[in-house]
Amino acid sequence: MSPIATLPEYQQYLLSRKLAPEKNVSYDTLTPPLAPKEAGDEVDSASSGAFDPDSVLARMREAIRIKHYSYSTERSYIDWVKRFFEYTGKVKGGTIRDTPGVADIRDFLSHLAVRLKVSASTQNQAFNALLFLFRSVLNIEISDLNSTVRAKRGAKLPTVLTVKEVKQVFSFMEGTSLLMTQLLYGSGLRLMELFRLRVKDIDFGAGLLLVRAAKGDKDRATILPVGIREAIRLHLDDVKALHDRDLAAGFGEVYLPDALARKYPNAAREWVWQYVFPSAKLSVDPRSGKVRRHHLSEKSIQNAVTAAVRKAAIPKHVTVHTLRHSFATHLLMNGVNIREIQELLGHKNVETTMIYTHVMRDMTTAPKSPLDLLMEESTG
Repeated sequence: MSPIATLPEYQQYLLSRKLAPEKNVSYDTLTPPLAPKEAGDEVDSASSGAFDPDSVLARMREAIRIKHYSYSTERSYIDWVKRFFEYTGKVKGGTIRDTPGVADIRDFLSHLAVRLKVSASTQNQAFNALLFLFRSVLNIEISDLNSTVRAKRGAKLPTVLTVKEVKQVFSFMEGTSLLMTQLLYGSGLRLMELFRLRVKDIDFGAGLLLVRAAKGDKDRATILPVGIREAIRLHLDDVKALHDRDLAAGFGEVYLPDALARKYPNAAREWVWQYVFPSAKLSVDPRSGKVRRHHLSEKSIQNAVTAAVRKAAIPKHVTVHTLRHSFATHLLMNGVNIREIQELLGHKNVETTMIYTHVMRDMTTAPKSPLDLLMEESTG
């Protein structure tokens, strides 16, 4: 059966989940045609007669969800496109009447870099959102952005805590916050990798954490620290009791990625699929409208780490991601092979992991300052 033949059934599924508007949607228009238009070409708008930003945003949401992008990516992309439309409308006299082109993208990105002075990562995020808009929604291929003013980021060394400083941070934490922080440092997890851990992803027998659909939509295995395994077991006992209470109250469902909810209709209520660090409150899923127990908010651990660093009086700019940097650097200092660390971190290229060799060199074999040599001679 061809992919086109299955679209009505899939559309019906989306409608039942409230992921698509109740109208006929041509899903084949959400992917670029064989011969995409160039930006600046005349766009067929016979269906509406003019460029409609609200309609484009609705189509963009559909395209993002069909491609299974995360909800945070959806919010970010939609926000950047709204800002792009707002800025372009102001430049053109208040509203957007025609489909934007390369010149509008170039002007907006230059505006971000020159006037707003955003970081390189922020501007790149805006660029990726606009690239998705033009390629996957408007079916326009964009090029010739060489003259765009781009925010540039020089080579930066990551902030790394010493082993003593990590101990100090832990000493000012307790409970679930401490356990999460220990996992971030002890397993080298990214923040959302921690929060998206499910019960089935903890392999006590093999001593591994299985990280699913991480950056680049790749799975990997990393270390499950021996020193906190018992604490994790006790924590899971509490989570299981919470899940049992949810089931007794008629809830107990958790979000399942992609089409697993359709393939396994009862899996969302099963214990193994529950989040390891669930929220204290039930919430309404913004996409499906169902009442579920989601994972904790990122702010919970971010605020806890910030408070602990402040109490420990550590004079460094420390974020949650600093714990991942420290994990990699301390492994290198302990003689672990760089390739193994690359696998544990989930880096695509070893060059990304190599940055920690520079940090380790600075921490362990820093040369003696000529001032120190001079002062030693003076006092000798």
